[in-house]
Amino acid sequence: MKIHAIQTGTVAVKTRQMAGVGHGHRRTLNMFLDREWSEPLPTYAYAIEHPEGVIVVDTGETARTSETGYFPRWHPFFRFGVRMWVDPEEEIGPQLHALGITPKDVPKVVMTHMHTDHAGGLHHFAHSEILVSRTDLKLSSGRLGRLRGYPNRRWPTWFDPTAIDLKSEPFGPFPQSLTLTQAGDVRIVPLHGHTPGHIGVIVDDGDHSVLLAGDASYNQDLMLRGVIDGVSPDDAVARTTLERIRSFATSTPTVYAVAHDPDTGRRVAERTVIETRQLEMIAQ
Repeated sequence: MKIHAIQTGTVAVKTRQMAGVGHGHRRTLNMFLDREWSEPLPTYAYAIEHPEGVIVVDTGETARTSETGYFPRWHPFFRFGVRMWVDPEEEIGPQLHALGITPKDVPKVVMTHMHTDHAGGLHHFAHSEILVSRTDLKLSSGRLGRLRGYPNRRWPTWFDPTAIDLKSEPFGPFPQSLTLTQAGDVRIVPLHGHTPGHIGVIVDDGDHSVLLAGDASYNQDLMLRGVIDGVSPDDAVARTTLERIRSFATSTPTVYAVAHDPDTGRRVAERTVIETRQLEMIAQ
């Protein structure tokens, strides 16, 4: 299967958002008080060219972020916590077109979570079924969703996603899963942590798997070291997810793809799996 890692612009966040400091609410406060910015990081979405139709995972960000008033200025995160750069041609729609993929070729879009840098390109998929975890859809909707930092008034007026609940079907170390294809080679797994309902997509491609992991971590090294980000509301839940990812990669050669790792595009293109020695070092 072809899997395209599609970079939809860049983003800079606070360093303590990438690697949290402290526990619980203190970790979140430390993130907002941080004065050090990351370098500009990519924002990746993905297109899986499957015989049953193209599956898009996340939609990346929109170029409209540069418009005055696009984000609510009253929200502290958008005022002080994030910087974004997206050109119109970097949106996922034009990039799919350049790959020869039209909206009609995309029956399903899977959202790992509903943060704006993953949901900004929703408007390109008016004719696709959009799958969102029920937990994250509830978290991001309505007035409370806006208070939590989800600019849901910017979602398309036609947006009517399918809320999904994972089934009690264990897949490796993951206690639940949901199969997306009749062939059984693409499935959703829980990656709770960054948000309470965060999910990921595992593609079985024969001798290896590709884990499209959203914001399970900000890069592969942080995942391997078990470093929780500054956004995750529950330390224990996020830590368990990182442990499950490492356990899966121990038993199955795994390409790890997260949205903001500068090395994600190369790893997906070259199918570079996590090295056994890296996992062995963590286990010692």
